[in-house]
Amino acid sequence: MPITGPARKDLRVALWTRSSRLPAQATAPASETGTDTGTDAGARLAPDGSRHGPPEDGPDCGTAAEEDAHRASAGQDVGSKTGRDVRSKDDGRVRAEGTAAAGTRTDGDREQDRDGDGDGTRDGGGAQAQDGAPDGDETRHGDRTRAQDGARDGDRARDRARPAAPGSGGTGRRGRNPVGARASLVVRHGATALAAVLVLAALLLPNKLGHLTAPMFLRIPVEGICGVAVLLLLGPGGPGRVRRSVPAVAGTALGLMVVLKLLDMGFDAVYKRPFDLVLDWILLDDGQSFLRDSMGPAGAIAVVVGIVVLVLLLLVLLAWATVRLNRVLARHGAAAAGGTLVLGTVWVLCAALGVRNTAVPLAAGSSAEFLQDRVQQVRAGLRDKEEFARESADDDFADVPADRLLTGLRGKDVIFAFIESYGRSAVQDPEMAPRVSALLADGDRRLRAAGWSSRSAFLTSPTYGGGSWLAHSTFNSGLWIKNQQRYRNLTSGDRMTLTSAFRKTGAWRTVGIMPGVTRSWPEGKFYGLDHVYDSRTMGYKGPKFSWTPVPDQYSLSAFERLEHGKPGRGPMMAEIILASSHNPWAPIPRTLGWDEIGDGSVYDAIEESGKDPEEVWKDPAQVRTEYRRAIEYSLTSLITYVEKYGDENTVLVFLGDHQPVSTVTEDRFGRDVPVSILARDPAVLERVSDWNWQPGLKPGPDAPVWRMDAFRDRFLSAYGDRPGAASAARR
Repeated sequence: MPITGPARKDLRVALWTRSSRLPAQATAPASETGTDTGTDAGARLAPDGSRHGPPEDGPDCGTAAEEDAHRASAGQDVGSKTGRDVRSKDDGRVRAEGTAAAGTRTDGDREQDRDGDGDGTRDGGGAQAQDGAPDGDETRHGDRTRAQDGARDGDRARDRARPAAPGSGGTGRRGRNPVGARASLVVRHGATALAAVLVLAALLLPNKLGHLTAPMFLRIPVEGICGVAVLLLLGPGGPGRVRRSVPAVAGTALGLMVVLKLLDMGFDAVYKRPFDLVLDWILLDDGQSFLRDSMGPAGAIAVVVGIVVLVLLLLVLLAWATVRLNRVLARHGAAAAGGTLVLGTVWVLCAALGVRNTAVPLAAGSSAEFLQDRVQQVRAGLRDKEEFARESADDDFADVPADRLLTGLRGKDVIFAFIESYGRSAVQDPEMAPRVSALLADGDRRLRAAGWSSRSAFLTSPTYGGGSWLAHSTFNSGLWIKNQQRYRNLTSGDRMTLTSAFRKTGAWRTVGIMPGVTRSWPEGKFYGLDHVYDSRTMGYKGPKFSWTPVPDQYSLSAFERLEHGKPGRGPMMAEIILASSHNPWAPIPRTLGWDEIGDGSVYDAIEESGKDPEEVWKDPAQVRTEYRRAIEYSLTSLITYVEKYGDENTVLVFLGDHQPVSTVTEDRFGRDVPVSILARDPAVLERVSDWNWQPGLKPGPDAPVWRMDAFRDRFLSAYGDRPGAASAARR
């Protein structure tokens, strides 16, 4: 159907204004061709093709609104009447009409079409430049029907007919809502700044709590410079999947590194060593057991869930941060390249000249060094199994006949007692030592009056702040059990321990008092114990004192009732673990008369009146005070037990297993723990006179220091027929 009437006239006008006869007008800005509302209204064409000015009593935009409405009507009419035969009659005219319709789009419309990332940073000039492209480029879209073009043109005309917001300066999204645009810009810049801070903090984060200071985060990380360089090399034109995936993978890896650093902080605070990626995973389960025992099942589950959520959130945040920064680099590649070159040069100069930010180098490479240390640690962990197998095979006492073992102690009752967290700090720290030293001096005075003699020194523990079983196994086996892998390999083997040596002779009954054991403990067989009494079999009816299932005085009372005090028994060897000085040191039991203990029910009132561990741990000074009080309770329980139940055949060796956590020690006094031996029989101490241990229950600052794994061989040498001193002296 032919085009007739006003629609044909409007179409002729549109074709005339976009023809090559008027190139200047066809390519002029919108303000000159009458397509921008509110500008040059007098130059617009009337619906009939003539020119006229705005009405005298109306706003300038009225004429434009009428004109646009008429154009929309004409466009729709053209689309409906001629859409069916447009290709068959005049394909060139259709293309020209499509070009004319496209030319009526406003700057705001073009900006909306182009602004894919929402930044809105291009101005109207850029839109006009794009709009002024040759008509031949636009005619590629001529396959669209006139109905579609007419409908879209009508919508745009109605948009142009609306008055612009006062002071908007345009009709695009930024012009319609300038406040929202500014807020969006602030949010985007803030998100970019947050992403940069997260990445920098992750790269500069130390792995020790003591290094967590402000200067550590005011440095230049070489890893960040290298990361930006890699992203710039990929470039916006690089492989799409690679460029999108590399930042996300890098961010996730960065998050995992932060998690590992946080684990290092925790292990350093407790064990004074970093987390071992190969050997320490089992300790996380032990930590969860400690939480359950200390806080209850619900509290332990809440803590574990909170940790898991925080870890996942950390991984997501760092992945988002790296992706966000990558997008910024893609938009500002030239500036990023220049900045990277400058920072790289500054880093090299600072590293070469040794420039420092207070106590730390300004040129940071800590994350790279951290990863290198972890690689070496993993390699060492993988080699440790073979090294430990070689060490275990070397045992000077493996083939010693039973009748030649421990001949100097035949007929004696030998007790090995471990006091939890009893470290050098307890007897040398200026805040704690005066009270603890006074207690030991008073106990030594009373015991000497009763005919006892004692000698003391220090042993260096393989662990710090926790991991008591590592110290127990080191003391017993004569091997340095420094990690869980060694402990498992040891307890699954058949190496002779100090306690199993007593059983091997057949001259002693061997028992264990293990109040901290709350479930089956198969290691008892490895240690050569005939019977093990744990927290379930000691007859205790009282409350738990935080982590500690049984108070120390009750454990000693149960040992006396169940084993040591039985009439007609033979010699025995006992390993006793005193756990009341275990972290968190609140509430602490009170020393009772030995005839008041009974089944432990008496401790109900004592536990209820004790201190809340959560309140204690809010103040490090109070933690130190409660630790000292717990050590005093354990020492008092042991000394008074010897006074009451010891006799001329009793030989007691007591020692600490490790130093307490750094909250107490403040990272002083190393890993040493006190060790003492006492007996009534002078011949017992005569055999160890060459050890040069100091008299009394308290070792002085200059007392001998052995590694804990040296004790087994030296003890077996001193009290057996085979000296073995040469091998022991090499340790």
